[in-house]
Amino acid sequence: MPSAVWGMLFAIMKISMKYRNRASLRQAILFLSLAGIFLLASGALSQQQAPPLLVMISVDGMRPDYITEADAHGAKVPNLRRFLNEGTYAEGVVGTLPTVTYPAHTTLVTGVWPAKHGIFANTTFDPLQQNFQGWYWYTEDIRVPTLWDVAARAGRGTASIQWPVTVGAHMNWNIPEFWRAGTPDDAKLLRAVSTPGLLEEAKPDLGEYTGGIDTSGKADESRGRFTQWILEKKHPGLLTLHLTSLDHIEHETGPFSPESIAILEGIDTTIGKIRETAERVAPGRAYIAVVSDHGFVRTDYQLNLFPAFREANLITTDGKGKITDWKAMPWVTGGSAAIVLKDPSDAAIASQVRELLAKLANNPANGIDRTLEAEDLLKRGGYPPASFFVSLKAGWRTGATLEGPVLSKTLKLGGTHGALPDLPELRAAFFLVGPGVPAGKSLGIIDMRDVAPTLAHEIGLSLPSADGKILLP
Repeated sequence: MPSAVWGMLFAIMKISMKYRNRASLRQAILFLSLAGIFLLASGALSQQQAPPLLVMISVDGMRPDYITEADAHGAKVPNLRRFLNEGTYAEGVVGTLPTVTYPAHTTLVTGVWPAKHGIFANTTFDPLQQNFQGWYWYTEDIRVPTLWDVAARAGRGTASIQWPVTVGAHMNWNIPEFWRAGTPDDAKLLRAVSTPGLLEEAKPDLGEYTGGIDTSGKADESRGRFTQWILEKKHPGLLTLHLTSLDHIEHETGPFSPESIAILEGIDTTIGKIRETAERVAPGRAYIAVVSDHGFVRTDYQLNLFPAFREANLITTDGKGKITDWKAMPWVTGGSAAIVLKDPSDAAIASQVRELLAKLANNPANGIDRTLEAEDLLKRGGYPPASFFVSLKAGWRTGATLEGPVLSKTLKLGGTHGALPDLPELRAAFFLVGPGVPAGKSLGIIDMRDVAPTLAHEIGLSLPSADGKILLP
């Protein structure tokens, strides 16, 4: 009961002791009772008019069949399976080109393909290796509005934990995904780019935040606790969270390995706790979306284009193996490589690269699925700077060393992603529960661009810049 109503009742008790005249007593009690009823009604109306809460949780690398076929994989994920019965879900989400983390996560919050939002890969194109393996960390590189932007314009609080491309984002509470050296000093760097004072404020309750490049299961547990804390203490209207441990273990051991299943079961527990917290702090108005950026394929072979390009004199190195100049350079992303020309208008170099790629593709042993040229690449929303794109078959990954063979067998079991989104194994996931969301409804196969406008619509917002469609009434 609201404290104001308790105050009213206390006042009635005092008045009953003070007044001797029964008529005056009845009038005072009637007045205060009506006031109490008014306060209760006002509180209920205020609760009803409170804006919805959206929590979007990304489980990096989670294929939808981890959940839709959990029994077949021996996965004990009761919290995620609740989404199948209690909410709406996709059988698969056709993702970005390439199917990697940073472009996909930006599409998930903008509803447009990478060619439009500006985040073309995980790492920036760095042919002379001067950027110390820099990633697309910075929000200023996003060229279109995001869910956080439209929520903020509607006056709703925004928060994010470990979401890609959020360094410098205009949010109320932000702990971005960011690292540089992989040393303890990265913690200082993260404090510097997070919302001032946020990590220090949470530390007495939660201890040190585990962020940066840490992709362990314990790191995801830490991020889950910080998510619950922000929901309870700050009450944002929109919160995004990126969990990374499943992707990491899949790269190491492959999809559906015992190690991957164990990590996913831990993530399931974390998601269950977050959902409970969200529905407690926003009763009757909490939407929980669980998404992923891409699926995964097991890898057995590697195709390394760099030695072939160097042998063709498209890459020049010094005596120490350092790149000193280039005419055409692979930009690799797991199961694919964009090919960037130093001078895109150089027809002779373009012809040389085309012939080299055709020669490699004509040998089935090299594992090339297909090669796209710039026009087709742009139609599919990827890599405006590239002149060619090489996508590998399932079971293959790209190499990134200047030395060694072009073709090799991988030394240990592992997995990757990054090839064209046409591969069913690379489809991402989408699950949603919340007030008014149809229960047990399958959306079939959807386009990743549909996620952002659909979620915006569910919480009463609009994202007119999105190219995707709204999937729910």
